[in-house]
Amino acid sequence: MDKTYRLFISHSWSYDKNYQRVIELITEQGLKFYDHSVPKSDPIHTNGTDKQLYDAIESKMKGTSCILILAGVYATYSKWINKEIEIAQIYGKSIIAIEPWGSEKTSKVVKDAAHKIVKWQGKSIVDAIKELG
Repeated sequence: MDKTYRLFISHSWSYDKNYQRVIELITEQGLKFYDHSVPKSDPIHTNGTDKQLYDAIESKMKGTSCILILAGVYATYSKWINKEIEIAQIYGKSIIAIEPWGSEKTSKVVKDAAHKIVKWQGKSIVDAIKELG
């Protein structure tokens, strides 16, 4: 029986294409998973308070196998990255940092918090999920 992994994929809504590509890379590898991420279409994203968004992220992260964070340089400047890392650590969740394809600079904040750092390749991402999730 195949395990279904419960994933929270941290991402900036400004970089939604990267998030969608990570979903594709995982799917192409045949991994069974449930995405706990807060979608761009969630009304909390556009109409909620910071507290409501924090609570939504926390609630989504609680039941996950592991947390995936896109480690692009923009992550360093996201006001939510540190909060997401903090929530992941509170709940003892493994963090996988995904370095964007061809990037020379990546987020030190994300990489320092990561249990595993992988490249922007489906097999690497799925291997890390299987190992830590």
